[in-house]
Amino acid sequence: MSTFSNAVKGVANPANPGRLISQFAPLALALLVAGILPSFVDNYWIQIASLACIYWVLIAGLNLIVGYAGQLAIGFVGLLAIGAYTAAILCEKLGVPSLVALVLAGCSGAFFGFVIGLPSLRLKNFYFAMTTLGFATIVTQVALGWESLTGGGIGLPGPVFPAPFNSSIGFYYLVLAMALIATYLLRNIAISNFGRGLIAVRDAEVAAEAMGVPVVRLKLVTFTFSGGLAGLAGALYAARQTYITPDAFTFDLSVMFFIAVLIGGRGRIVGPMVGTAILTLLPEIAAPLVAWSTFAYGLLLLLVVLIVPGGMADYLDRIFKKRPIANRITAPKVGVISAVISRAGDKAATPLIVKNVALAFGGVRALDGVDLEVQPGTIHGLIGPNGSGKTTLLNVISGYYAANQGTICFGEHDIAGLPVQSRSRLGIARTFQTPRVLGNLSVLENAMLGAYSQFSSSFPLTALGLPDSRREDKAIRERAYQALTAVGLAHCAECRADQLQHTEQRFLEIARCLVMQPKILLLDEPAAGLAHNEIENLGTLIEEMCALGVAVLLIEHHTDLVFRISDHVTVLNLGKVLASGTPSEVRTNKEVINAYLGT
Repeated sequence: MSTFSNAVKGVANPANPGRLISQFAPLALALLVAGILPSFVDNYWIQIASLACIYWVLIAGLNLIVGYAGQLAIGFVGLLAIGAYTAAILCEKLGVPSLVALVLAGCSGAFFGFVIGLPSLRLKNFYFAMTTLGFATIVTQVALGWESLTGGGIGLPGPVFPAPFNSSIGFYYLVLAMALIATYLLRNIAISNFGRGLIAVRDAEVAAEAMGVPVVRLKLVTFTFSGGLAGLAGALYAARQTYITPDAFTFDLSVMFFIAVLIGGRGRIVGPMVGTAILTLLPEIAAPLVAWSTFAYGLLLLLVVLIVPGGMADYLDRIFKKRPIANRITAPKVGVISAVISRAGDKAATPLIVKNVALAFGGVRALDGVDLEVQPGTIHGLIGPNGSGKTTLLNVISGYYAANQGTICFGEHDIAGLPVQSRSRLGIARTFQTPRVLGNLSVLENAMLGAYSQFSSSFPLTALGLPDSRREDKAIRERAYQALTAVGLAHCAECRADQLQHTEQRFLEIARCLVMQPKILLLDEPAAGLAHNEIENLGTLIEEMCALGVAVLLIEHHTDLVFRISDHVTVLNLGKVLASGTPSEVRTNKEVINAYLGT
């Protein structure tokens, strides 16, 4: 086994015993307590524990939507109602066996979860939240008005499960098993490529697209999965209630689900689980205050947002998470890059050719007939005054802006009409003027995001935790650690990314691009804020990548760096090419001196 493999096992491998203990100890303790609970409490508290398990089945899925993807889905009680009525109607009207009805309720929840997810592609934040609340209202109104099917205000009897699940204890162990399965699926997704992709969508959607995350597809798959869990929870809820009516699915219940995720912590598992247990028990402990439940939930939501916006788990994570050592030195090891970029042979026929590209914002022509060519294994510097169109050109090449005219070819591909994610899959990687890192993920997990488009395991197989997906994740983890070693951040691999200094975050972005194994790297002012020795290190990294066949398009105001390492330099001014040639030719060009370099 290589030196790097040994390093990964000791520092960042999920198979590390200490890491496993820290991850699974809370869940193992919760399982132990839940398993022996019926031996110590009466039937009343078993019923309450069953309700908490049912709620957690739904909240486990909602956690992916709210906690990981950052979508304000407040109306998931509508999916709970759909699952409950599906199971009740199938059993009561059609005589379908209750266990079969349970599965079909999950399917109906998945379908309507997909339907709820569609507005999230266009609506953001509170607009989407209102849409989900409207959906929940529609569901309850349909249940109330369609008396021939749902029983209207009178309702329907819930499904009755066969022995041994027809007793309180038997039913409790059934819902506990469902809760454990939901937790297992959630955990597998959360620590996988898909979990990192969801957090990227939540915290830095622009960077997520640049790393190849298919935002639309990932959102819809996640909503479908979460809707399936909500449908299962609805069927179990109907069985537990024994009889369901529309007024069982209240606004208070919807808000409770949402708060359980927020109070526990976004992007966490144990925190929302504890939040679910607390909010299920609270009405039983404080029964005299039940009439004030809406006010209490609203107050609790306000306190969470104001005092611990990241939830209790995030607050504890900031306290106990490993911190970077003080007075640390970023020491890149450029020789390691060859272990990360292993596809140099693929890059020989992939030049970037930009011809006559123009883009106008209203009456302002940000780009006006720009021509540019970047050959594999070369560094092309792009300089010019602020507002000259440099970053706009990068955004056009990356796919964030659509050019009004002109062509952009990458190798044999005309990429002008391709979305951002498709361009990244072709091997186009980029950094940003302001580093786009995911603060509450570790440095290593940020770097791993670069390999998103190379992860071949499907969402269902990853959720099931099958060996192939685990092997892929392990390989990506090792490559990401090598990339961090190359840029000098291996000692911070397990630290939160928001604990890094600004300059370290810039090198982290480069490491993430290295993990992509890019054919061309678009660097947008990577030396901004770096000290002199860090700029030297950056230049060495870029030259080493170039030597391995990677094309580099470098936007930078540190002209000494640009002229020192570039093979070709293009100067933009007011959206037009002012000059283009070798560094020595551009440096002595009078128009460039007058417009940008000065005397």
